[in-house]
Amino acid sequence: MTYRPRSEFLNVMQTRGFIADCTDLQGLDEALLAGVVPGYIGFDATAPSLHAGGLIQIMLLRWLQKTGHKPLVLMGGGTTKIGDPSGRDEARQILTQEQIGQNIAGIRKVFDSYLTFGDGAGDAMMVNNADWLDELKYIEFLRDYGRHFTINRMLSFDSVKLRLDREQPLTFLEFNYMLLQAYDFMELNKRLGCQLQLGGSDQWGNIVNGIDLTRRVEGKQVFGLTTPLLTKADGSKMGKSAAGAVWLNADMLSPYEFWQFWRNTLDADVGKFLLRFTELPVEECARLGALGGAEINEAKIILANEVTALCHGAEAAATAAATALEVFEKGGLGEDLPTVTLSPAEIGDGISIVQLFVRSGLAASGKEAKRLIADGGARLDDDAITDAGLLLRAADLSAPVKLSAGKKRHARVEVG
Repeated sequence: MTYRPRSEFLNVMQTRGFIADCTDLQGLDEALLAGVVPGYIGFDATAPSLHAGGLIQIMLLRWLQKTGHKPLVLMGGGTTKIGDPSGRDEARQILTQEQIGQNIAGIRKVFDSYLTFGDGAGDAMMVNNADWLDELKYIEFLRDYGRHFTINRMLSFDSVKLRLDREQPLTFLEFNYMLLQAYDFMELNKRLGCQLQLGGSDQWGNIVNGIDLTRRVEGKQVFGLTTPLLTKADGSKMGKSAAGAVWLNADMLSPYEFWQFWRNTLDADVGKFLLRFTELPVEECARLGALGGAEINEAKIILANEVTALCHGAEAAATAAATALEVFEKGGLGEDLPTVTLSPAEIGDGISIVQLFVRSGLAASGKEAKRLIADGGARLDDDAITDAGLLLRAADLSAPVKLSAGKKRHARVEVG
């Protein structure tokens, strides 16, 4: 018989489909009922923003706070210097301390939209594991904590096994990552009373290591909960679009493009995404996800509005929706479209249509832009482009023009 949790947090997690595994569901349930439980998720600072693939983890922390508990956002200022081997075929690029600091500042902006930070019992905190990892004396660390990890067990984890099975190199530096992540959990438990680590199911081995280490060294019981790895109905990776990563920071991806990503959700994913990425009631998510035909498009607009409002604010969501209406239903040129502003000097005697598609982000390369034109998917002010050698001169750009790649991706080009 499936255990039915009594705590609000686990009830939300279960009914909205967030739970893949839990180390002790009943024990965690009792801890959540007994008082405020601090819980954390770690994020390595490998880019100045998280993307939509990390949104499920952000929503976990948001629900933890909404149900009366304390979210801890652990920034991997220390572990980013190594890189998590989970799900990777090769070692990460080594970043400088300055780059890591800039990335953490950018990621903080994302969390300010989803969590309330402060000094209260249930207020969120952002913590940096460099605070303790940078101070470690390596020999003493290996002596005191390395003895609790066996090579046999470490080799059994998917993050290691998959790399070895593919005969792809796994550096000793990366091999240390799981020791340091386990140490993070123990340190957060000692410093902040953290009782729970959350993460994707690919983090299960790392989470269990932290629970074991905390039990062995501190004699404390802590818990782990993982979410299913989320892929789209077509099997593609969550957080990616035709144009690249779906960043959560507005300075890396406009709110309109973010809104459009969710509006273009596959029909089969609508109900699942409403449950995971919005706060609409479960019954409403199920009703909208079950719609068919043209009605499912209304559900997709609701999904896009709700997710964008959480990430960028209600005003940005409303503006994005209005722009989409102008562009798609009225055939106009929405003010909020991604915009490329050219100087007269850049235009000169003429700028090629291929170059404009690349500059606007509608094509990743000149080759891709030419293929788009050859396939009939490129449009200029809603007219099909048939000549890849087309040059636009200053007179052609005296008013803003609209570039389109297929039916759903658009950009505005103007002279500034």
